[in-house]
Amino acid sequence: MVKISAIPAAPHRPEPLSWPDDRLTTAWLGHATVLLNLYGVRIITDPVLESRVGIGLGPAKLGPRRLVRPALRAGELPRLDLILLSHAHMDHTDLGTLCSLRRDVPVVVQRGNRDLVRRFRRVEELDWGESAEIAGTQLESVEVRHWGARMVTDRHRGYGGYLLMRNGATVLFAGDTAYTDAFDRLGRRASVDLAILPIGAYDPWIANHASPEQAWRMFQGLGARYLLPVHHSTFRLSREPLEEPLERLRAAAGRESWRIVSPEIGSTWTDASRRHNGAAR
Repeated sequence: MVKISAIPAAPHRPEPLSWPDDRLTTAWLGHATVLLNLYGVRIITDPVLESRVGIGLGPAKLGPRRLVRPALRAGELPRLDLILLSHAHMDHTDLGTLCSLRRDVPVVVQRGNRDLVRRFRRVEELDWGESAEIAGTQLESVEVRHWGARMVTDRHRGYGGYLLMRNGATVLFAGDTAYTDAFDRLGRRASVDLAILPIGAYDPWIANHASPEQAWRMFQGLGARYLLPVHHSTFRLSREPLEEPLERLRAAAGRESWRIVSPEIGSTWTDASRRHNGAAR
């Protein structure tokens, strides 16, 4: 088993304990794992913080190895208020990481995934269009284009993204998706400040993972203000060179590349333009 200390360190290390509670602040921890402070509510998406993803074989795992350490390990996370899981794929729902998180943290999953998180005390299971409120945050499950089976026999499992709304700020976490016009429709009814969209693993899996250019088009259709690209530069899951997704995304964005935030693992971004004096916990 590869020790995580033998893997190169992330280029940046967030300091979430210093983040203010009167704005939106995020850090990309690697792959699809993003830590957010949404006006005092601490949220983590698809937490995958171990050295490999895949099938557990006793103390080891059979699957892709990390190319870069997570920017924070499980024990270095702040106290969480919410865990979001977009779908059951092993690079998004990592049981080893989930077992290292507190059982009293609420978890939101897509339809058909409750059994994977039964150790947690509060689990909300949502289908597309369904909503919940947790820790003063409104959540809605939203449509994406992907698939949800963890193994070949469990195609009943749902998949999707989440719209998060608190204190006038709105964040979209898409999880994993191929190109879809569902975000065009979403943008017509929601004003999104930050879109967290995947940009990697498209060669040859373009039917299930958007290319960087497609991710930029979805971002434009959504009408969001900023884009945090994920699902790249962490595991080798496809054939494209590791540097290619971000390079192609920046080329697609052109003069609007300033809208791309947290492009390196561990990098922190804060939206100081939407401070809210009443948001402290």
